[in-house]
Amino acid sequence: MSRAFVKEQDGEPEVETPPDRLVSTHPNLVTQDGLASIEAEIAALEAAREAARASGDKPALALALRDLRYWKARHATAQVQAPPLNGEAQFGARVTIRRADGREQSFRIVGEDEGDPARHSVSYVSPLARAVTGKGVGDTAILNGAEIEIVAIG
Repeated sequence: MSRAFVKEQDGEPEVETPPDRLVSTHPNLVTQDGLASIEAEIAALEAAREAARASGDKPALALALRDLRYWKARHATAQVQAPPLNGEAQFGARVTIRRADGREQSFRIVGEDEGDPARHSVSYVSPLARAVTGKGVGDTAILNGAEIEIVAIG
């Protein structure tokens, strides 16, 4: 076991509390799927907490408690957003852009905890999402000094 999570005190190792995860200062906007993911994460962490307690695994318990605090705070502040209806690039929309070199890229604008570029989703506070939010098909935006065009919104 790594010595990073223990400290010696009177010959008995004591588990140090890991630092809390930072909570964003942005509003906690989420999709319905995002809220379900938060709830699933809380359930999994509650099970991990109980397993760690039952086995006496203090480092695992400390990590589970830390992560539970984070996800419960995110759940308490979650603001579920209705699916977009107006055809503009906005929270919850799937947007396809064309870059200057002709490459097309599709992504969904989601909450901070939901953003995962590998799954074609980006946080609403990301530069890409901010560049296209409020725009429609045919509109252009500047991203990293280059022009992009919105070619589809779904």
